[in-house]
Amino acid sequence: MKLQIQHFFDSVTSTLTYVVYDQDTRDAVVIDPVWDYDPASGKLSTKSMDPVVAFVKEMKLHPHYVMETHAHADHLSSSQLFKNFFPDIKVAIGERITEVQKVFKKVFNMNDLNTSGSDFDILLKEGEVLQAGSLKIKTLFTPGHTPACASYLIEDAIFTGDALFMPDSGTGRCDFPAGSAENLYDSVTGKIYSLPENTRIFVGHDYQPNGRALMYQTTVNEEKNQNIQLKGHTSKEDFVKFRQERDATLAAPKLLLPSIQVNIRAGQLPAAEENGTRYLKLPLRQ
Repeated sequence: MKLQIQHFFDSVTSTLTYVVYDQDTRDAVVIDPVWDYDPASGKLSTKSMDPVVAFVKEMKLHPHYVMETHAHADHLSSSQLFKNFFPDIKVAIGERITEVQKVFKKVFNMNDLNTSGSDFDILLKEGEVLQAGSLKIKTLFTPGHTPACASYLIEDAIFTGDALFMPDSGTGRCDFPAGSAENLYDSVTGKIYSLPENTRIFVGHDYQPNGRALMYQTTVNEEKNQNIQLKGHTSKEDFVKFRQERDATLAAPKLLLPSIQVNIRAGQLPAAEENGTRYLKLPLRQ
């Protein structure tokens, strides 16, 4: 097998989408695709998704799955839209997504939401190996940013979503409902950092600190030695203290409310109302 990885960057949300494929068999998966949303107008577009679809078609790939690392809070997922182009593709996520669904069903009073995870085609278990043609994808649960975060190990490459960023950016925040800095520490040090030193890490976001050029690939060795928030020798106490203090200063992601409502439904919009229009809820706090 000749593993190939193509990245796509959405500069609006700083999100990385990946197409991972076997050059020999053309088997492929798509990881964390974006559905563009303008909150001011409510307009949806496929500007970020279109190049991904074009690439898959141009390379004559056979995409088996859209893999979600978690229910994103900063962008809408375009996972369902891939079925318009590739009817056999399925949407997969870690089975702990049901915990997130139960939390946000109450937050948004989503009475029609099924919290069994059935909106997703496949719910992955810890340590499960998913076969996508010639690709073997191992699921590692890496909770902390959310309780349902998962990282995907394919050959010598792991896709960490929001658990771990480039060394100069650190880790994902842990202040969302049911997030936990303690759990994130255990996930990174106990699972990601326990992989072979030369394992390639592909991050879910790059915020380009200090205006540097885009970066999305690092290694376990580089993270353990250079991550500004969580090195291999960082104590749990120090990391948790830092993460909690920093998270207390962060504003909510701009697309938090619309993103969560769509993403816990596996990228599906709410049902249209009697006037034919679909609506997202905006809870008010006084």
